[in-house]
Amino acid sequence: MWRTSSHGNPTTRFREKEVPYGVSRTPKAKPLSMIATIEVPAKLVDAVVSTRRDLHMHPELGFQEQRTAGIVADRLRSLGLDVHTGIARTGVVGVLRGNKAGLTIMLRADMDALPILEENTQPYRSRNDGVMHACGHDGHVAILLGAAELIAARREALAGTVCLVFQPAEEGQGGAEAMVEEGLIDRFGIERAYGLHLSSKYKTGTLGFRSGPFYASSDSIEIEVLGRGGHGAAPHDTIDPILTAAGFVTSLQQIVSRNIDPLEPAVVTIGSIHGGTIHNVIPRNVRMLGTVRAFSEDVRDAMPGRIERVLKASCDAAGAAYEFEYLRRYPVTANDPDQAFYAETLARRTFGDERVFTADKLMGAEDFSFFAQRVPACFYTLGARGGSHTAHPHHSSTFDIDEASLPAGVAMMTALAFDAPAHAP
Repeated sequence: MWRTSSHGNPTTRFREKEVPYGVSRTPKAKPLSMIATIEVPAKLVDAVVSTRRDLHMHPELGFQEQRTAGIVADRLRSLGLDVHTGIARTGVVGVLRGNKAGLTIMLRADMDALPILEENTQPYRSRNDGVMHACGHDGHVAILLGAAELIAARREALAGTVCLVFQPAEEGQGGAEAMVEEGLIDRFGIERAYGLHLSSKYKTGTLGFRSGPFYASSDSIEIEVLGRGGHGAAPHDTIDPILTAAGFVTSLQQIVSRNIDPLEPAVVTIGSIHGGTIHNVIPRNVRMLGTVRAFSEDVRDAMPGRIERVLKASCDAAGAAYEFEYLRRYPVTANDPDQAFYAETLARRTFGDERVFTADKLMGAEDFSFFAQRVPACFYTLGARGGSHTAHPHHSSTFDIDEASLPAGVAMMTALAFDAPAHAP
């Protein structure tokens, strides 16, 4: 059971007895085996926090995680894992093979930071100006390295094979897709995938699971409206791309409000618009950038045509031309129902029902989706909000996590390592 000392250092124990997998919600349900007592000792908790703070002070952007990848590889080698580097440029995989038959599973942590200037004042704030761990990936890496130590220490009890996957470039660059394209799944024979994400939305140490679609798809649009420039005092001699763009942005919102089932979540946002240089000049062109989110592949597939129709109508009405590019980025992150049920049941067994909840859908995106497209997978949430200071939204310049959440992440990843290869459906 989960215990917390008076100093707030959690210790995890797995009960040494048979616990039913669950009620018959799935025909694949079956009993979980015994797991020997595993503790997250205070010394390891301190090491995990220290690692997280070190990574936070030295953030690296996607595909540039050289220092982070070096730390990961050295740590895994010191634990006796079979280490593979340079996958998708900076990705690292550590492999532990058990002595008993079982599945090959992967546990994933993403490593990259964001191009944000940190405004926090903690001693461990970023020392790399303009780059910040504003999404908790430093915590993800620290958690999986902590779990690696516990798994390696009890490797004689391990069934199957556990691959610890440290992924580059989650933030918009598709590092997971790059790893898959370089043969990660087939090379290591991965049959199940699990990953977590720290969240400032939920209370520290709670774990959230969801079956089916969890994170939305994420695509990008890039648009240039081409008009005819001229004097701001003589708009009749011009084709005003600013006015045209403004009309397009307004009309664009009708796609969600009038073309999509109100029960089907979708978002179309123009996040950047640039045109003109001075007060009294109508420019020749306006450039816009935007994002499109959906939970349905049908809705996602229909978006390019719908957006371009609105754009064409706006430009035709003004006599303007346009250039339009729709960039497909991350698919919907959907949890396999059996894996979601299995992982949630394991979490309830490990932490108790009061610590486990059904997580909300998020319009944010996750490139863990590329792993989940290839093998049955479960991506889950770990609460890291311990008060107002750690309640700031992800990707903000004041984002931070409650480090008391880290031991729960170590415990859950360790539980999956010892149980999933033998008992995941």
